[in-house]
Amino acid sequence: MLCSSYLALLTAVVAVALGAAGGPVRAAVPIPKAPDVNAKAYILVDHFSGRVLAQDHADDREEPASLTKLMTSYAVFKALRENRLKLTDPVTISEHAWRSEGSRTFVQVGSTVPAEVLIKGMIVQSGNDATIALAEKIGGTEAAFAQLMNEYAKRLGMKATNFVNSDGLPAADHYTTARDMAILANALIIEFPDYYQWYSLREFTWNNITQHNRNGLLLRDPTVDGMKTGHTDSAGFCLVTSAKRDGMRLVSVVMGSASIKAREDASAALLNYGYTFYETAKVKSAGEVLLKPRVYKSADEYVTLAVPRDIVLTVGRGQIASLKSTAHLFKEPLIAPLTANQAIGELTISDPAGEVVSRVPLMPGKPVPEAGLWTRATDSVRLWFN
Repeated sequence: MLCSSYLALLTAVVAVALGAAGGPVRAAVPIPKAPDVNAKAYILVDHFSGRVLAQDHADDREEPASLTKLMTSYAVFKALRENRLKLTDPVTISEHAWRSEGSRTFVQVGSTVPAEVLIKGMIVQSGNDATIALAEKIGGTEAAFAQLMNEYAKRLGMKATNFVNSDGLPAADHYTTARDMAILANALIIEFPDYYQWYSLREFTWNNITQHNRNGLLLRDPTVDGMKTGHTDSAGFCLVTSAKRDGMRLVSVVMGSASIKAREDASAALLNYGYTFYETAKVKSAGEVLLKPRVYKSADEYVTLAVPRDIVLTVGRGQIASLKSTAHLFKEPLIAPLTANQAIGELTISDPAGEVVSRVPLMPGKPVPEAGLWTRATDSVRLWFN
């Protein structure tokens, strides 16, 4: 084992306050419990850090209603990115699509409609006819498309979701959770920034019929830029919302509210709670070197250990400047060879109360190969004395 002085050198950044060099530290704002809202289930998540700020019955199985169309649009966007579909592709409207119940884009059976028109009809108007037409275009049949939806859900980590249709009309074994919907919403924002803009369209016209986006928060709150409403008699009123204020993006999911106003008020209350009592900031940058320990039996005497990605944290408002970081090695001494993607140590970040809010692996900036025979032999002798 290494002597205590050497261990002290390796953990030189222990208890360094993040941002301590800049100005006075603000007092942390006390965080009350989340507001009581009119919903069977809800969740509020910070998009960039992934921290859950509020939740209630977030893992209960619920009917998604037209929130289903978020997964339909995810699959459509995948097809666009992989060139299996183009925005200008003509899509023939089948009788099955034309006869769909509920919300409609008013496309006519047997007609051909550009895919982009159907996408906007699905997102803005929640048109079931447009949605089914897209599903049949990509999957051949709606049933086959539903299998694709479930595969994507599995890949995203939506562990409590199953789809049997593309539009969200009530069906046996068609369900999800508030948490899974938040996972899906975040994936859409991250993976498809070019298409995400469609969720903020306030109206759309087709066949001389103009319909307005049913997400009333787009009008009530200028920081809201998505995402999707849903409603059936059995599911109640649902809403997935995303908003961005001062660089902080929050995603809320409200399911089973009693009315349109109730789902919007619930979503607004959750967003305001998150923005009032929390803040999000990047506290470390990808590639930032945090340790430079000795490596034995290597041509390079030392190795630089850095975080592989930006570290973005969401904490109570006023706590950012008081966070403390500690970097340490998993095992010592370090002996070559080391690979570039090998976790050698860990950075832990704690809040003022001492609770760990993030753990991030430390990795070499480049591979560390073994040295020649002489260096390996002399380092073996040095290690005997450590």
